[in-house]
Amino acid sequence: MSALSELLSLPEGEKKSRGLVHTPAEIAQQPATWQTTFDLFVRKRAEILDFLASAGFNPSSTSAPSVFLVGAGTSDYIGHSLVHLLREAWQCDVIAIPSTDLLTHAGELVLPDHKYLWISFSRSGDSPEGVAVLEQARQQHPDIHHFVISCNSNGRMLTAHLGDPHVLGICLDDSVNDRGLAMTSSFSNMTIFGQCLAHIRDLNKYEPVLAQLVQAGNSFLPVAADCAAALAQEPHTKACFVGSGPLRAVATESALKLLELTGGKILTMSESALGLRHGPMAALDQDTLLVCFLSGRADVQAYEKDLLAEIGNKRLVRTRVAIGGSREPELTEYSLVLPSSFSLDDEYRPPLDVIFGQLLGLFFSLRCSLRPDCPSPNGAITRVVQDFCIHS
Repeated sequence: MSALSELLSLPEGEKKSRGLVHTPAEIAQQPATWQTTFDLFVRKRAEILDFLASAGFNPSSTSAPSVFLVGAGTSDYIGHSLVHLLREAWQCDVIAIPSTDLLTHAGELVLPDHKYLWISFSRSGDSPEGVAVLEQARQQHPDIHHFVISCNSNGRMLTAHLGDPHVLGICLDDSVNDRGLAMTSSFSNMTIFGQCLAHIRDLNKYEPVLAQLVQAGNSFLPVAADCAAALAQEPHTKACFVGSGPLRAVATESALKLLELTGGKILTMSESALGLRHGPMAALDQDTLLVCFLSGRADVQAYEKDLLAEIGNKRLVRTRVAIGGSREPELTEYSLVLPSSFSLDDEYRPPLDVIFGQLLGLFFSLRCSLRPDCPSPNGAITRVVQDFCIHS
């Protein structure tokens, strides 16, 4: 049995007492739920195409709207993981902008007389910023079209604008509305939905991509779980995650998962491979776990391997981990090689690679004697950000 399977097989009473009812299962279910999300997209495809056409996306259009990918926290990182793919597929400006920034600086970010489509991601559909940004945008910029993707059918972002022709809301299957504090399967499934969206006009080309992701996810889960469990036994008190291009978002989300699930007891940071040398490398020490999500592009991976070698030569950290690539003991202490049949570009890897960051969060949470389903005993963070005053 893998370390994850052992947690899943615990008696229900023990799962409840240790705060393991939701988080392990929500991590484990991901490959199966990706197919469910794809099937949902297929059913909604015609409705989405009609909405995109009304927003200005159609084959005869000469000037497509600019696309904002909007979310807060993990939902923001969904946008960052999709920027490269959507920009390439749709051939238009695509920018990931946190709803937290739009709430305070929409006046500087939204250009007058400019066409926009805002795609908002929100597990709960009830985040204070997401609700307020959508309401303010409808009042102040009524020509903007909004596509809301959520996991909670009762969320205000989905229910408050029913019947508004400028707003389309899609709710994913309730199984991916994570009940644990940390977003896990909700992150990967909203990302899968976004990848489907990029391929809405050639969905047949995405179907084999999804099949590879599901197959790779099923084989990656037990290996990644055992590695994460082993690393949690080492005396790390900090972690640094490195990724480039679309995998930078994976590094950022992984850093947040480890920070959230350990209640801040493990301090984390994330950077790009080339960015780490510009100051952040000063934070690396023997208490730091370094995780690098290696690009599948040879030109990018060359920079990442140089960084791993430099960190090793300087003996900056105790443990280096590489996700992807091949096993090179001179560069890393741990290597998780993706299945030999896996041949997808980096743009498609975030739902798969992020599983390792999620598992690190789970097993380090247990090492810190916390309850992964609710790892913030002082209430510093909650499953949904609590309502706060929205200043106009």
